[in-house]
Amino acid sequence: MKAQVIGGVLAIVGLLAGCGTAGQSGQTGGARGGTASPNAIGSIDEGFKIGLLLPESKTARYEKFDRPYITADIKAQCPKCEVVYNNANQDPNQQQQQVDSMLTNGVKILILDAVDAKAIASSVAKAKSQGAKVVAYDRLAGGPVDAYTSFDNLQVGKAQGQALLDAIKAGGDPKRGPIVMVNGSPTDPNAADFKKGAHSVLDGQVTIGKEYDTPDWSPDQANTEAAGAFTALGADKVIGVYAANDGMAGGIARAMQNAGVKKGTPLTGQDAELAAIQRILLGTQTMTIYKPIRPEAKNAAQLAISLATGQGVTGTTTVDNGANSAIPAQIIAPIVVTKENIKDTVIKDGFWKVEEICTAAVKPACVAAGIS
Repeated sequence: MKAQVIGGVLAIVGLLAGCGTAGQSGQTGGARGGTASPNAIGSIDEGFKIGLLLPESKTARYEKFDRPYITADIKAQCPKCEVVYNNANQDPNQQQQQVDSMLTNGVKILILDAVDAKAIASSVAKAKSQGAKVVAYDRLAGGPVDAYTSFDNLQVGKAQGQALLDAIKAGGDPKRGPIVMVNGSPTDPNAADFKKGAHSVLDGQVTIGKEYDTPDWSPDQANTEAAGAFTALGADKVIGVYAANDGMAGGIARAMQNAGVKKGTPLTGQDAELAAIQRILLGTQTMTIYKPIRPEAKNAAQLAISLATGQGVTGTTTVDNGANSAIPAQIIAPIVVTKENIKDTVIKDGFWKVEEICTAAVKPACVAAGIS
């Protein structure tokens, strides 16, 4: 089955103002020689520092995909640019200190994936006061952000909710028992969108027995929450579990097994993590959301370089974070992954290799799914 693209066809890359990417011949804005734009804070010829601030490393994607993709895309577009990297380890105070350190060391363009969107707003304001530019990456940070790239997060939640509802309906009356909802971190604005999208599909269709907002997207906390819910509701009565991402789905899957929840009970996820793809093949997770990180990373690199070299930027839409009501945003459509389209999505894109997925324990399920 072909990949199901949610929310229609959205442009992914190449929507920056002007023609091509920063550094191509014929452009103004200080990209390569000529008259520099008065808004430029760096040039391709001389190079400049770009700060990359990622939120944590518990979620596999950040160190395995986001960091190397963004770094490679920056180097491809600006060979003399230096990427200054920090990971906040899920600590908003540490991330604020990292921003301060970068500004002190002359970094004038930041790609920021905020731990806490509200807490980081003062740091974004400080960056602007010092003439620096900020690209909000994956999560919309507070403060005077200059540009943003992410996915259609409301559609992510809707897709998760619809997949869960469809799987529950396949087993009978969707109100025959309660479901459990384990949402993401209350400090992550994306989590609020996922939750809102899921509720827009599930409300009135199912009975929500227990619901949690899970600090730091913690798999261990999700495990504890789910275990408590199964005890309170009755493990044999629960007919489905909404998990906002794959890391938490892993903790919940263990709780489901330990509590004796019926095998095959629907469980959602997000991020297309390797363990989640394997769980889908083994039947212990129903679906995940694949968000192609490579185009998101390319967007971030292009936006950062264009802002630094004084070029204007546009996006597929604009967003409002309270401090800036018209932030140019490049938004990418998410993709639902089930057992039927693993081959046509994460494998086809090279996100995961067959040999990575089909370990000895998973090999029979891979063969059954036509993956080998």
